[in-house]
Amino acid sequence: MNTSLHTPSPADPHTLDLGISGMTCASCVARVERALRKVPGVQEASVNLATESARIAFATSVGADAAAMEALVRRAVRNAGYEPRATGQEDAPEDLSSWAGFMPVGIGLLLSAPLVLPMLGDLFGQHWMLPAWAQFALATPVQFILGARFYKAGWHAAKALSGNMDLLVALGTSAGWGLSVWLWLTAHGGHTPHLYFEASAVVVTLVLLGKWLEARAKRQTTAAIRALHALRPDVVHLLGKSGEVDVPVAEVLVGDRLVVRPGERIPVDGRVQEGHTQVDESMLTGEPLPVGRDVGEGLTGGSINGDGRIVMEVTAVGSETVLARIIRLVEDAQAAKAPIQRLVDEVSAVFVPVVLMVAVATLLGWLWVGAGVEAALIHAVAVMVIACPCALGLATPAAIMAGTGVAARHGILIKDAQALELAHKVDVVAFDKTGTLTVGRPRLTALELAPGVDEAEVLAAVAAVQSGSEHPLARAVVAAAEERHLPLVPPDAVRAVPGRGTEGEVNGASYLVGSLRWMQELGVDLGPLAARAQQLQGDGATVSAVVQRGTQGLNVLALMAFGDEPKPGAREALAALKARGIRTVMVSGDNRGAAEAMARRLGLDSGAGEVMAEVLPGDKAAKVAALQQDAGGQRHHVAMVGDGVNDAPALAAADVGMAMGNGTDVAMHAAGVTLMRGDPMLVAAALDISHRTVMKIRQNLFWAFVYNVAGIPLAALGYLSPVVAGAAMALSSVSVMANALLLKRWRM
Repeated sequence: MNTSLHTPSPADPHTLDLGISGMTCASCVARVERALRKVPGVQEASVNLATESARIAFATSVGADAAAMEALVRRAVRNAGYEPRATGQEDAPEDLSSWAGFMPVGIGLLLSAPLVLPMLGDLFGQHWMLPAWAQFALATPVQFILGARFYKAGWHAAKALSGNMDLLVALGTSAGWGLSVWLWLTAHGGHTPHLYFEASAVVVTLVLLGKWLEARAKRQTTAAIRALHALRPDVVHLLGKSGEVDVPVAEVLVGDRLVVRPGERIPVDGRVQEGHTQVDESMLTGEPLPVGRDVGEGLTGGSINGDGRIVMEVTAVGSETVLARIIRLVEDAQAAKAPIQRLVDEVSAVFVPVVLMVAVATLLGWLWVGAGVEAALIHAVAVMVIACPCALGLATPAAIMAGTGVAARHGILIKDAQALELAHKVDVVAFDKTGTLTVGRPRLTALELAPGVDEAEVLAAVAAVQSGSEHPLARAVVAAAEERHLPLVPPDAVRAVPGRGTEGEVNGASYLVGSLRWMQELGVDLGPLAARAQQLQGDGATVSAVVQRGTQGLNVLALMAFGDEPKPGAREALAALKARGIRTVMVSGDNRGAAEAMARRLGLDSGAGEVMAEVLPGDKAAKVAALQQDAGGQRHHVAMVGDGVNDAPALAAADVGMAMGNGTDVAMHAAGVTLMRGDPMLVAAALDISHRTVMKIRQNLFWAFVYNVAGIPLAALGYLSPVVAGAAMALSSVSVMANALLLKRWRM
């Protein structure tokens, strides 16, 4: 995977990563990209809304160096109305809690509650209306302090001759607030006019709540990048002429010699130069078995060294390491846009100028027919009030909140609104094998004995020799002996041979338990068990040999085969998905024989393309892309279900990523959906709740637009006063919320 380094020529394309603050929707992304592409020398600009960053490709042959180009693109971003910042500028740890940024929403709720209370009192014949000055004092801070972000974003959208939800919120709430001030200041003595301060304050507060939910989801997606970065140690042990020296990992160069002690993480990619060890690569590969590494064999940064001290030679650093490439894949794949949210933004871009034109036409029309200025203004403001995007802004987040809430109660944690919106379209589900469809813990699946050997005696002896080891295969042997209630005698002279096996004495007899490779090095002849060993390996099992040391040399007693087991209910879960017309595929890094053997146990048909075997960790995202576009050119919506770090790029690249709750933190951060019980049956349940939630979103949007489409003409013609317009607006919000709350009745 490594590429050679060279000195770039002046005409070579360079890349610059830049953080951007202030983006709220797809139209912001398009606006920033247009601004960046206008900068002289910029060849391409790609803006990632999920990570709030941009990647700019440029050539220095235009006469500007990298520093000057960075200054130019920063100025372009600022002129477009957004704030440039350095990439990797993380939030402070205290800002990463799930309630970060909620204070403005909480203040808005506290200030709006006294304004809404009189409306509730009217239902019971109570008149709790506050004085006009009190309503003004409560609503004005919400309108102009808490709502300042809407004015700023809406102003930039208006300057770009486009519309978005922020502009709608600013216009609608300003109309309600302005009309209230006008009626209050022009009211006759002793007359208390009906004011609309509560409408403007509640709309601003509720839309702020939706924006806060979006920001929290965005922090959760970028947490995947932070978790990946955490796999790299900060300090390494550099081996120089004067011995070991601790230096920052950023100072490591290709060709350096590093010391990795037992239990430490491999800092960068390299190969073993001295020593031998077992390496736990489960955080990268998802496979549970440690892998032996000897002199000359490769090491991957981020994996964990076992019980051996090794010296490694660095072969890749920085962006060239496997871990860095996985991080880059996750960053690139997280630039997804929610389809329904984008649709609302597109409709809003047309809706805003239409409402403005209707309001102006209403004002001029009533003036033309001879109505007074006040009457004409009231009719025009009625148009603005009924067009206030309260229901439009609540339609999607209300349904998403209800859908995610009921899903969480059933063990389905949906952290990405886009995943919730897209899951109902899924027609292909790809499953990682180990830890997702299988238990993820090796078991002793076969014990092949040499002629004349007692099975219980051999199993008890091997379990005794390995009783003190933490190796997964050793634990599997001990577990098998305990299941058969075999007595374990304390062993003597136990010696672990890293990367090969274990040697020890039980009741005076000396036993060697280890890999077939070790046996070959020792010159052991497997005899009649040789053919069976090849067959077991062909079936994908991990095979170890049991040898007894005697006066005649080393004699083979048995072969042990280890394999994983399907998760309880995995076969039924795959069958349930197939019954819904969804294609299921298993993706595995195992050899073809092992993958197909497990597929048969799960009810999958390898001949129908339901098994992808020998897939390297870095290729899983490409396999997802291949499933999304079949050979006939048909587009499929793919859900990826996994649990390991190596699944993170595929989870992010899929239309919907689902992580098992018993998997790694990185997988759960990268996925939009986490199945908290790690039960494959929850996959079908997640798709069902997505389908029902999307139905509610569409219904809510329909009713929100119906209120506007029917109400705006009536208000323009004078059939609706601002009072009725405000009531209709409130009714639209109530109906949208009530419809969304029906999702709470969902059951698996």
